[in-house]
Amino acid sequence: MSVVLERLRPDHAPALLAFERENRAYFAATVPDRGDAYFADFAARHQALLDEQEEGTIRFHVLVEEDGRIVGRVNLIDLADGAAELGYRIAESATGRGLATRGVREVCRLAVEEYGLRRLYAKASPEHAASRAVLARVGFGAVGRETLKTGESAIAYELDLGGSFGRERSGTDS
Repeated sequence: MSVVLERLRPDHAPALLAFERENRAYFAATVPDRGDAYFADFAARHQALLDEQEEGTIRFHVLVEEDGRIVGRVNLIDLADGAAELGYRIAESATGRGLATRGVREVCRLAVEEYGLRRLYAKASPEHAASRAVLARVGFGAVGRETLKTGESAIAYELDLGGSFGRERSGTDS
């Protein structure tokens, strides 16, 4: 089934909520849980994120299958001074298909071509080998360790988007 990357829109709300609910336990195994309030207040939260996106401080993207089901998210937050932080999550049912790598590569291309960014940052748990592998395949380099708000340790990554990002990294997923 074909999957496309789309910028988050209001009409994605039902599919996005379903994606988050269906994968809540799966995500919570590797990243802090969003909490019950996220789901209870989803409509207001979704609208607030869309408003922020219009202001240009964040860019949210979803990976959508032909039937409209969302199987992943790839987000850029805290856009400022030509840089942003990258975050992504893929549905448990869609892992192993190269979707994270494809989605992250596409968002990196958009970061350069559409959003005018020059540098991206990311964090990954030392225990989350799949996430670290995606970052390495796309060209992120580890630059140190950070302590997250939760007190957990994370590896910090950085990617210089330089002018030739899209041409150098346009190969197939591994």
